[in-house]
Order: sequence, then structure tokens, then C-alpha cells
Amino acid sequence: MNKIFAIICISIFAGSAALLADEPVTIAVKNKSSFAMDAGTRSPFWPIGWKPTGKVASGGTDQGEVPAGAFVVSTITLDGAARFAIINGKSMGEGQQFGLQVGTQIYQVTVKRIEDGRVILGRRDEEIVVPLRRK
Repeated sequence: MNKIFAIICISIFAGSAALLADEPVTIAVKNKSSFAMDAGTRSPFWPIGWKPTGKVASGGTDQGEVPAGAFVVSTITLDGAARFAIINGKSMGEGQQFGLQVGTQIYQVTVKRIEDGRVILGRRDEEIVVPLRRK
């Protein structure tokens, strides 16, 4: 019985050694997948009904009017003299200046005041009141 077991083990080992000695087979890909979007199309990865807002830029030009829906205030923190708000995903304090990029245009905006439930932004001689967005 031990001889039969030994013969079976040797034949299995010899067969597996022959399989390991061969070079791996390379697979040639005929069609590679790709994904490309035009500049004006909606990304399929955005949630249904979601629309992008302007993003905060580091600086730039200062021409034209700021669109009304370009700002989203998601959080306001009032702690004595320290007042902060999250505007378009960035933490801002009173008196801070930032550039808002909408398309290719960049607008210079200043955070004038942060109040309970709203933020007042200034651009040139106009004030833009942005309410806190509550879900």
C-alpha cells in the first residue's frame, strides 16, 4: 500500500513540476476600455439632481457679476469673537479674502460678517447675503 501511495505522490509531483516549468501565457488585450467627457457634459458620477457650485480659487481677475447661486454656506461656528463659516467647502473667517472661480472667470470676494444663520460677503461696493443651507 505504501508503494502505491509513493508512486501516486511521485507522479503528481512530476506532473506539477512540468506545469511550473512552462512560461506563463501572456494575454493580448484587443480593446482597452476608456472614459472621456466633453467639457459641457454632466458627470455620470454625480448624484441625481446635484449641481456643482463655484470652487474657491487662490486669486485672479475681478470682472463681471458674481452669480447668485455661486455660494453655499454649509456650517457656521460662533464662539465669542471667533466666527468661522464653511463656504463652498472651505473654512473662512471674517475679513478673509478669496477668489471664487466660476467657469474661467475668477471673482475677488471678502467675508464681511458671519452672523447666526447667514454670511454677508462683499465684492467691490455690493453686499451678497448667503443664508445657511439647512437640509
